[in-house]
Amino acid sequence: MTSIIGVLGIIFGALVSVPQIVKSLRDKSTEGVSLKTYQLLWLAILCYLIRAIAIGATIFIISNILNLITVSIMLCLFHKYKPNKPIPSFKPNWYWGYYNKHWR
Repeated sequence: MTSIIGVLGIIFGALVSVPQIVKSLRDKSTEGVSLKTYQLLWLAILCYLIRAIAIGATIFIISNILNLITVSIMLCLFHKYKPNKPIPSFKPNWYWGYYNKHWR
């Protein structure tokens, strides 16, 4: 019984990012999705994988490899669909106030 629950956990864990991957592919955008969250999730899964390999826990090795793959796909989509907006130049408010008073 516990092995069935473990397998279900692996399946659900691997499917967590799939809806977001499908939506990002369909919309050709990752807007509204946190890149930092996926970066931290990737690092966390990598740490879990290293630990699972160290203790020889096959079920967790498989689970973390599958999760690492799905999160890696999402990170690739962030790279593929990154916005091509130019970086705005920063001009503090005091700059514009000084400019308006003295240079018109």
